[in-house]
Amino acid sequence: MALQRATRKQVKMRLNLSAPSGAGKTMSALLMAYGLIGDWSKIAVIDTENGSASLYSNLGEFNTIDLQAPFTPEAYIKALDECINAGMECIIIDSSSHEWSGKGGCIELNETLASAKYRGNTWSAWNETTPRHDAFVQKVLQSPVHVITCTRSKTETVMDDATKKVKKVGMKDIQREGWEYEQTVSLNLDRDTHMATASKDRTGLFDKADPFVITAETGQKIKQWCEQGTAPVSAKPELLPTNEYFEAMKKALKSKERTIPMLEEKWFISEETKALLLA
Repeated sequence: MALQRATRKQVKMRLNLSAPSGAGKTMSALLMAYGLIGDWSKIAVIDTENGSASLYSNLGEFNTIDLQAPFTPEAYIKALDECINAGMECIIIDSSSHEWSGKGGCIELNETLASAKYRGNTWSAWNETTPRHDAFVQKVLQSPVHVITCTRSKTETVMDDATKKVKKVGMKDIQREGWEYEQTVSLNLDRDTHMATASKDRTGLFDKADPFVITAETGQKIKQWCEQGTAPVSAKPELLPTNEYFEAMKKALKSKERTIPMLEEKWFISEETKALLLA
């Protein structure tokens, strides 16, 4: 732990598009991703909407993963890993709502756990379900690529006591409470006009902007913001050696040469670790 001066670093975008069905989340996300990356082949959609993303294949040759039920947090994490390992630079999750309320999602998982292990006590069951959901959230936040999440929302309505009329009071994401605040930017799309407004914005690009239609130029603005500052240091992670390697290392240390045995190519041992092993 060390105190250091804060510096602006280049980042990967975490952006949530929240809207009811039919508002244009998928197309908006694709156009934004293209502006952000500039290469359709580096964009992937994790599609939980029965292949609906492929309806926009006329836009460009992007990639899709058709994710089917059960929509467990682990299924989403696996799909994200597949996209990252395939070299994708922007991943669209369409939609994140199934992870929470879809078939096999967290709500259903919790009900099943409660019935099977906690005598119907759903509150106790969340002790197991919450870490699984949190792992999905952290995967989104820590992925080394841009991630755009599309989240279904529903309109909250109340009865006005004075007029006795029903009025809209806002939008509520179909996800765990606080989902939108995990993101760098959260945009709400209007069902009728398809225009976006910001509910959260750490970039300063949208919080004071008039309602707008998302285009590729929106993604280009985000790209410029993400690339401000110093480039992050891409250090190769140090992996723990196997037990077999430690045995070989012990034999080597007893020899006159006192050298570290050759490792398989997949292993990386830092100079600091080498020094400790030979100390």
